[in-house]
Amino acid sequence: MRTLVIETATAACSVALIEGDAILAEQHRIVGRGHAEQLLPMIASLPDGGLASRLLIDCGPGSFTGIRVGLAAARALAFAWGATLGGYSSLPLIAAAAFAEHPELPMLAVVIEGGHGEVFVQAFTAPLVAHGPLVAHGLLVAHGPLQSLLPHAALQAAGALPVIGSGRRFLMPLTTALPGHDRLPRAADARLLPTGFTTLPPQPIYGRAPDAKPMAAA
Repeated sequence: MRTLVIETATAACSVALIEGDAILAEQHRIVGRGHAEQLLPMIASLPDGGLASRLLIDCGPGSFTGIRVGLAAARALAFAWGATLGGYSSLPLIAAAAFAEHPELPMLAVVIEGGHGEVFVQAFTAPLVAHGPLVAHGLLVAHGPLQSLLPHAALQAAGALPVIGSGRRFLMPLTTALPGHDRLPRAADARLLPTGFTTLPPQPIYGRAPDAKPMAAA
């Protein structure tokens, strides 16, 4: 099945056309802002204009505006093409890519930039599975729910785990011994996600309570 993956939840604007484990084409840019202006031309530049029978969209957490831009585009294209639409979260995507790049790691924490001085953090394990004389990673497992925390609390939540993600820089003033590296989600890495992580409902995952609160009834 050919799948179009759309990634706009962070500073990255990223699209990929994948089929099974193969990347047919991709576009990946670090844009910061302006996803709405760049996303559709990037999709159009893919083979057949990105036409696919299945779409995957990053539902967050991340940028409020970026998440909504990606969801709006994905819903419109799925409707126009008669395609199925599923969601995934940015944190498992980063974890899956990191485990593929560092198969020696049994566990890690993903930390990405949030809002109001907080970061989003979640820990993941790739269980080790015997494979002949070698040991290979099996299914990705999330340890506990996504949390939005201040840096010192995120550092405590991560403990001694290697930390991956764009929010890592917010933890660096607190320790110089934190392993890991910065990373933003990349659409093409969705091929690394187990099926259970690609069937979220296509709706925003903001990761923290809204700033605006309803007025109390008179």
